[in-house]
Amino acid sequence: MKAKITTFLTFDGRAREAMEYYTENIPGTTVKNLQFFTEDFPNISKEMVGGVLNGILDIKGQEFMFMDMAPGDAPSFNWATSFYIDCQTEEEFDNLFKVLSDGGNVMMGPEKVLDNRKVAWVVDKFGVTWQPVWH
Repeated sequence: MKAKITTFLTFDGRAREAMEYYTENIPGTTVKNLQFFTEDFPNISKEMVGGVLNGILDIKGQEFMFMDMAPGDAPSFNWATSFYIDCQTEEEFDNLFKVLSDGGNVMMGPEKVLDNRKVAWVVDKFGVTWQPVWH
């Protein structure tokens, strides 16, 4: 069996919302698994019941795992880690930029950088940082 590394994202009670947003707005995204905290889960608080215990999205062939923590308990995302997305067309880049920047923060771009036609650095409304790039 070949070892695999999967990105694991921990949300402050918004994992399901993020999964739905990415699935609806990033082409090539599918839900592979979605399980929720139930009242039967050991030491679960009432506020966590219904939160995401284990969610898996496939975004353009890359798996991302999602999980909720109680509000206030999840560490904040920061731009030290970002997700680079190769865009095949200008339309794909423009659509991703629009979706990811909606309600978020544009840190850079879109602009031409070296041989890349358009590059951006965006923190989305969930605090996750993305770098769409059109070569």
